[in-house]
Amino acid sequence: MTQQSSLGFGHFLSQADAVGLTVLCILLVMSVASWYLILIKSVRNVQTRRKSREFLGRFWGAASLDQVAADLTRNPAQEPFGRLAVQGIAAQTHWDKSSAISIAKGAGHDEFITRAIRRAMTQETAHSESGLTVLASVGSSAPFVGLFGTVWGIYHALLAIGFSGKASLDAVAGPVGEALIMTALGLAVAIPAVLAYNAFVRSNRLLLAELDGFAHDVQAFLVTGSKVAGARGRAMAGAV
Repeated sequence: MTQQSSLGFGHFLSQADAVGLTVLCILLVMSVASWYLILIKSVRNVQTRRKSREFLGRFWGAASLDQVAADLTRNPAQEPFGRLAVQGIAAQTHWDKSSAISIAKGAGHDEFITRAIRRAMTQETAHSESGLTVLASVGSSAPFVGLFGTVWGIYHALLAIGFSGKASLDAVAGPVGEALIMTALGLAVAIPAVLAYNAFVRSNRLLLAELDGFAHDVQAFLVTGSKVAGARGRAMAGAV
């Protein structure tokens, strides 16, 4: 029992050289960064869904665009649907204030509103994808970082066996087993990052699909001045 305890993780750390400790530090940084992003984005997604439901209820319950603009002035947009509506209403306000000979008038009302909403969609897409590159990088590279640590540990274990002249199972099992800890650590860092990346990509895909439908409804609202039939039901169902 004492011998097994002496070959634990503490013994591995005590035997690790500068390269091994560097690999451990890299894996630790990767793990901290991925779990930070997982927690932050999870909380943010929950808040976004809740605030989106609240905003869509107020938006489609408003009697006019002026009422929506007043509501957004009192309650600044903090979620994608609200920010898109702000961009659309700002474009509509600019159109109304522009003169007949302005560039905006020459572009056409529908096209002008469409460009503003498309720009808002692009911004929301970039915002929703923030942090995903880090998770993807951690998920794809952490196993190889751990594997490098394993190879380096086995290399030193074989050197030690060569110097001692002992090639028995007792002599090999301890050093090799400790080296394989690096592989386990690499997988422990990579697996949560990969699972979280896939979950966030799916969540973003659904959100952007709902936002795209909302963008078409808002565009029609701004261009025609009337709400699209059934738009509120679709938006509220999608935002849940």
